[in-house]
Amino acid sequence: MDTMPPKHILENIICIAKKAGHFIRDERENFQYAQVEIKGLNDLVSYVDKKAEQLIVAELSLVLPQSGFIVEENTVSSKKEYNWIVDPLDGTTNFVHGIPCYAVSIALERNGEIIAGVVYEIGRDECFYAEKNSGAFLNGKEIKVSERKNLSESLIATGFPIYNFDRIDSYFETLNYLMRNTHGVRRIGAAAADLCYLACGRVDAFFEYNLNPWDVAAGALIAKEAGGMVYDFSGKDNWLFGKEICVTNAFLQQEFGEVIKRFF
Repeated sequence: MDTMPPKHILENIICIAKKAGHFIRDERENFQYAQVEIKGLNDLVSYVDKKAEQLIVAELSLVLPQSGFIVEENTVSSKKEYNWIVDPLDGTTNFVHGIPCYAVSIALERNGEIIAGVVYEIGRDECFYAEKNSGAFLNGKEIKVSERKNLSESLIATGFPIYNFDRIDSYFETLNYLMRNTHGVRRIGAAAADLCYLACGRVDAFFEYNLNPWDVAAGALIAKEAGGMVYDFSGKDNWLFGKEICVTNAFLQQEFGEVIKRFF
């Protein structure tokens, strides 16, 4: 297979993401909190996550039969040259509590590099997608990151730690600075949505730690293809498996990176 998959693969990913999204939307109509399982401290899962993942894995296995999977709910756990990185329901806590921002996230990775990604934000029926070196799109229209040049005029997105509090002091120091020196900070509750909102210019910078590959893989590619800069807290490239990520437009990269390095 070539480095870039054939065009029809992206189209198939979009169809599969929407199919899983429609299933999730339908299940939300009659969902009850009693159906929630606890994976760990503040870490929730339900039959909806699991069934959506099973659906996605089965469909993707037909699209690219020789591929492996890196998935949140461990439906399949094998790794090969080409791997699907899947979060069947990013923003489970939002879903469980009826807050309408949660998404299906599917990325295709080859030897550590993301080459295709789709994020379907279910509540707004927004499908974000990208292929490497081909631009980023929302519902068929090309998107770009913002052109804001200073943090003082920027809106920041982040995710709060929910169970790993080892770096909480550094995190709160960063929040304190950003609240005082930007247009504000938003905690949307789904990293895939955060990254896509940055890709289309709704927010200007994003940072979070303790994320997994399935939280960021698709959204980070979409942000990159929209002109975003993606890096870890040290300004390096270990964001996919390094459990920390920053994303900005090119203008804000240095200023935002210095803030993160100062406090972390």
